[in-house]
Amino acid sequence: MILAATGSAVGLGAIWKFPYMAGANGGSAFIIPFILMVLFFGVTLILAEIIIGRAGRGSSVTSFRRIGGKFWAPLGFVGVLCAFLIMTYYSTVGGWCLTYLFEAIMGNAASSDLAMLEKTFLKTVSTPVSAILYQTLFLAITAGVLIFGVNKGIERISKVLMPLLFVLMIVLIIRGLTLPGAWEGLKFLFSPKWDQVTANSLLNAMGFTFFSLSVGMGIMVTYGSYISHKENLTTTALWVSVLAFISCILAGLMVIPPVIAFGLNPSAGPGLTFITMPAVFSHIPLGDVFAVCFYGCLLVAALTSMISLFEVPLAYLMDEFHFSRKTASVLLFIVLSICSIPSALSMGPWADYKIMDKNIFDAMDFLCCNILMPLSALFVVAMTGWFFFDRTKYEINSSVKHSDGFMKFFRFMLAFVAPCFIVVVAIFNLI
Repeated sequence: MILAATGSAVGLGAIWKFPYMAGANGGSAFIIPFILMVLFFGVTLILAEIIIGRAGRGSSVTSFRRIGGKFWAPLGFVGVLCAFLIMTYYSTVGGWCLTYLFEAIMGNAASSDLAMLEKTFLKTVSTPVSAILYQTLFLAITAGVLIFGVNKGIERISKVLMPLLFVLMIVLIIRGLTLPGAWEGLKFLFSPKWDQVTANSLLNAMGFTFFSLSVGMGIMVTYGSYISHKENLTTTALWVSVLAFISCILAGLMVIPPVIAFGLNPSAGPGLTFITMPAVFSHIPLGDVFAVCFYGCLLVAALTSMISLFEVPLAYLMDEFHFSRKTASVLLFIVLSICSIPSALSMGPWADYKIMDKNIFDAMDFLCCNILMPLSALFVVAMTGWFFFDRTKYEINSSVKHSDGFMKFFRFMLAFVAPCFIVVVAIFNLI
């Protein structure tokens, strides 16, 4: 469960977004508050979701209903809807990762011509047939894993993919740190730049903490429903949080030193992954081999996150409509393959179609990250911290008895501090 939940948190965003955000917001002056927020707010919110799942023994909707009654079920559905909508555009990015991995295997992913790399990336995201094809293949791989179930599917693949992800990261980190000029990359990432620490940078750290831990998507609720009462939930939540921020640090070490070493732009966002890094590989010996490692790493990160997202509506279909896992997986694959097409076309033929001045891809991302996720997280906090804290207390203490002091602190964090944290992040991102 720890590996699977960590895999849901360690997505593509962590690999390209964390290095840039750390560098742009004060280096370690950003990293230190980020770590503190993960350990306090992150553990609190993850633990709350796991508690609901284990107490309700079902999907997000089922667990909310079993704990709170029928009026709470629609609140649980917000997380299911959020996970589904995220998959409609996350699968598009997963398709890009597959495309670049195949190109890397063929020896075509590395080039020193940035203009050509940018042109290649724009062609990749805007060509309708290939975008839809690779997106559908990515969804098919995800569905194929989940058909095998929790133990033979999620658990088995997590035990392989998550260690593989860390191994690939470490290989790329070692190679990057041996490059001339890599020390400047470490300074960029870890040297405190206190003059850059502002209220805005701290809010950025809060926002990244919230969105990097996969809270508000129903993932931890769903995984929590598979945990036995012998497991220590507090330890589980702590492990997931710690591994998540370690993964972010590793992502920074993997990307920033080689980018800085070759004088490239570390603030290129998604372009850092698909434009800047290929230029890096063209400058180093065995660059094609390291390109395969890098895009293999990206694909693993995309798959582990997608598997976790897929399980949320999958569990909903099995619990609420009593479909078999195989039937639900195939049905969800077909529906997602259709519903994901607009995002795949949003940077090509449908680029001019706007929703609130955003293309379909960006509009879905805005809706999920800035509205549905915070709303779902508030419902989780309300259930566990305010209305059913006795059930929360029972679940936490079912395997290991916690002190009264710990329980008072946890409830204070859960019922008072966490809601403020969620609301501030939501307002900041909406504005």
